[in-house]
Amino acid sequence: MTPAGPAVLDASAVLAWLRAEPGAEVVDTYLPAAVLSAVNLAEVHQKLAQHGVDADRAIARLRTVGIRIEPLDVADATAAAKLWPTTRTAGLSLGDRCCLALAARLAGPAITADQAWTGLDLDVTVVAIR
Repeated sequence: MTPAGPAVLDASAVLAWLRAEPGAEVVDTYLPAAVLSAVNLAEVHQKLAQHGVDADRAIARLRTVGIRIEPLDVADATAAAKLWPTTRTAGLSLGDRCCLALAARLAGPAITADQAWTGLDLDVTVVAIR
């Protein structure tokens, strides 16, 4: 089954792309039609600031390439919470689950740098960038 909706980027994929890490070229293939949850945007901002990077400037770059920021709604929050039993043994964070919930709502693939997602039984296509 090929996902019909836009690619939904996890914070790990965005960070890899911003830092030109391995897998950034895979993220490139999903731009500019990609979507990022506001929750994952907060994760990206926090991680960049934690490492002394000008987070506002980096976030502006995301908008420049056309990444759309999607708010978290009540249905997404509920779906993310319901993913916990399926994902807890793999160590997925709340932000990870919000990404998966948004991907499910938009019927698009979830793009991540976290290999742990690929072994899970999910109703979302997961693409690991490395």
